[in-house]
Amino acid sequence: MIDDLKNWFESHSFLLSITKYLVWIALILIIITFARKFIKKQLPDNSLRYKSQKGIEIIGYFLAILITITYFTGSIKDLGLAIGLLTAGITITLQELILSIAGSFYIFFVRVYKPGDRIEINGIKGDVIDIDSVYTTMMEIGQWVSSDNYSGRIVKLSNAFVFKGPVYNYSQDFPFVWDEFNLPIRYGSNIELAKEIVISVAQDYLSEYVKKSISDWKSVVDKYYIEDAQVDPTLAITITDNWIQFNLRYIVDYKKRRHTNHLLNEEIGKRILQTNGKVILASATFEIVKIPTVKFEEDKTKENKT
Repeated sequence: MIDDLKNWFESHSFLLSITKYLVWIALILIIITFARKFIKKQLPDNSLRYKSQKGIEIIGYFLAILITITYFTGSIKDLGLAIGLLTAGITITLQELILSIAGSFYIFFVRVYKPGDRIEINGIKGDVIDIDSVYTTMMEIGQWVSSDNYSGRIVKLSNAFVFKGPVYNYSQDFPFVWDEFNLPIRYGSNIELAKEIVISVAQDYLSEYVKKSISDWKSVVDKYYIEDAQVDPTLAITITDNWIQFNLRYIVDYKKRRHTNHLLNEEIGKRILQTNGKVILASATFEIVKIPTVKFEEDKTKENKT
């Protein structure tokens, strides 16, 4: 019986080859179907999910063509070559997914950023709230909202972006930033008194940040090739055509930049008002200082006509 079956297969070798070919094709289609379903569940991002599913389809079609050539021409029989071609196809079609997974390892081991850090990447700024094997999730800052306030949107970014551009980290190693604002002082004001007010307010409100930042900045200087910088508030004065411009530069916690700017402006404004006109803030409005007197003379010599 076995010999008869063996003889039948040998006499119908082409039919056996076709059957094996159909089985392989059916197996490829089943693998593609299950792979698409798996990717659909694992990847929440529509764009990456779509690209990955298309990539799986392309790999399946490529493998089907490879098997077809093998069975009907016999020109490709080296399994190592087939695996190499398949690997190259997977790398090309799923490069975004592979880069994302590699990016997650890079973020973890190099410590590019961690949950809780404030970063800017791919033009998007926010606080990192989660990092998984594919995505970095951030609470967005800015956009239509001014300054460093949350917009309310949660953004998911592919981890592959750590290889594609700069990553700005506001909190790593040195959780402070330098900020500044300008004060226009009118000509004729008491400049020394104005300087005293600005420096006094800066020292009162910024001394805590200066003390905390000194040790952190020293660690940054020891760790990186960077020149030492002044963390105390500095005041620079510029003479302009319209007013005397005071530029206050200071260091502040990166999460309290907007609030600190508000406190400084509010207190400086109050103390300037208390000078009773000795210090006056300038503005870009036009001021008419004096209207010239215009005299009209009436000709009193009139001829009477009779």
